[in-house]
Amino acid sequence: MYSPAMTDFIFMVKGTSHMFITGPDVVKTVTGEDVTQEELGGAMTHATKSGVATNVFDDEKSCLENVRYLISFLPSNNLENPPAFAPADDPDRSCDAVVGLIPDAPNKPYDMKAVIADIVDDGEFFEISPFWAMNIVCGYARLDGHVVGIVGNQPQVAAGTLDIEAAQKAARFVRTCDAFNVPLVTLVDVPGFLPGTDQEYGGIIRHGAKLLYAYCEATVPRVQIITRKAYGGAYVVMDSKSIGSDLAFAWPSAEIAVMGPDGAVNIIHRRELAEAADPTARRAELVEEYSERFANPYSAAERGYVDDVIDPRETRGVLIRSLEMLRSKKEALPSRKHGNVPL
Repeated sequence: MYSPAMTDFIFMVKGTSHMFITGPDVVKTVTGEDVTQEELGGAMTHATKSGVATNVFDDEKSCLENVRYLISFLPSNNLENPPAFAPADDPDRSCDAVVGLIPDAPNKPYDMKAVIADIVDDGEFFEISPFWAMNIVCGYARLDGHVVGIVGNQPQVAAGTLDIEAAQKAARFVRTCDAFNVPLVTLVDVPGFLPGTDQEYGGIIRHGAKLLYAYCEATVPRVQIITRKAYGGAYVVMDSKSIGSDLAFAWPSAEIAVMGPDGAVNIIHRRELAEAADPTARRAELVEEYSERFANPYSAAERGYVDDVIDPRETRGVLIRSLEMLRSKKEALPSRKHGNVPL
């Protein structure tokens, strides 16, 4: 058993691994709650509810094999670079599969893991905490044989919104990558922060700031790819240029704005719509106008928020060339004991 305070990765085996501060007997004595070891601190409990377990496996053999696989992505200490290998996958390979992954309708989901698999070397992606905060995807892969840490919104879960747990999961992963000199690639499709009283009362502002802080503090090479939605403060938090991303690219399907066209029109033109003879028709006109003028990557590129609008099929090559250029990046933080993380 390892304390989460002392390690970045905790692997557990289903049915045999358990972790808890106080066991079921103590819980029952103090609170009267009747709970089993598995329910209180089993592998899937920590993998799905608490987020304490990084990954879970069916048996010890597969657990140890995956520990070895994880270590292959990391340097032996923070003064070294991650291990690199000669790639078998063509660095100039076209990512043809991603073209069919993005639905025409902006409110329909797709699997960000499928996008990642088509971009990275040999489709190999080692996901961290796959059963917790599933609306964001974090993990390790290689591009042209070099290790990268990937963070991406998952439109299949809660539309890819950022909530408290997603911000915590991604912030910890970003800081781990920065600690071990692993460059970061961020794939953005985020409609915003998850609204609701539960999130506000739980401190979404403070927890969301953890991810913002983690990216701002990171000194490793950072590249952002906007695949579709990039709205409001959640877009800023997802390693935007405004918080120090080295390079930012967008697909033609990207929508970069304060909010979606429908919501923006309802707020900006509320009075005009209320006074219109045909509010439905006028609203449709305003939504189309807003989309053409603001919710597209070309307007953002004109203003320097993205460096280029790229063909999705060229994403792999663009990332490899960008990270190659950034490999010699040197950045020093101000001299201080430490920053004040919004814990």
